[in-house]
Amino acid sequence: MKNKKIIGRKEIISILDLELFDLDAKIDTGADSSALHCDHIEIEKDIVHFTLLDEVHPAYHGKRMTLPLYKLKRVKSSNGEIQLRPSIKVSVEFMGKKYKSIISLTNRADMTFPMLIGRRFLSDRFLVDVSKEYLIKELKKEMK
Repeated sequence: MKNKKIIGRKEIISILDLELFDLDAKIDTGADSSALHCDHIEIEKDIVHFTLLDEVHPAYHGKRMTLPLYKLKRVKSSNGEIQLRPSIKVSVEFMGKKYKSIISLTNRADMTFPMLIGRRFLSDRFLVDVSKEYLIKELKKEMK
């Protein structure tokens, strides 16, 4: 437990491979995997195309992205519906460090947060203090 960083229930993440910086994310220990909001998701063989377009979230730049498909997997959404979602493997920056992460792509337009960080990413790295949020801001102050 000594090597685990404490994070809040809401944090900031940057997805470097997608040029998405300082994206608000909800920490969801009830979710197995991480999910990212995107539109117009299309799969061609082993490639996934999607658009990062959302007027509500300022980090979104409207670019059409093309990345290798990591895998297609069945995911139970928050409403209990089973969906077949594509996932990608990307580099992210979170709490001052870079990591490789697998993120599923889905339309989260009706959700407050464009990014959901699930247990697989958190496991063996972080502890969540649900009474806190945006602890990255404190970490950045310490790093100066």
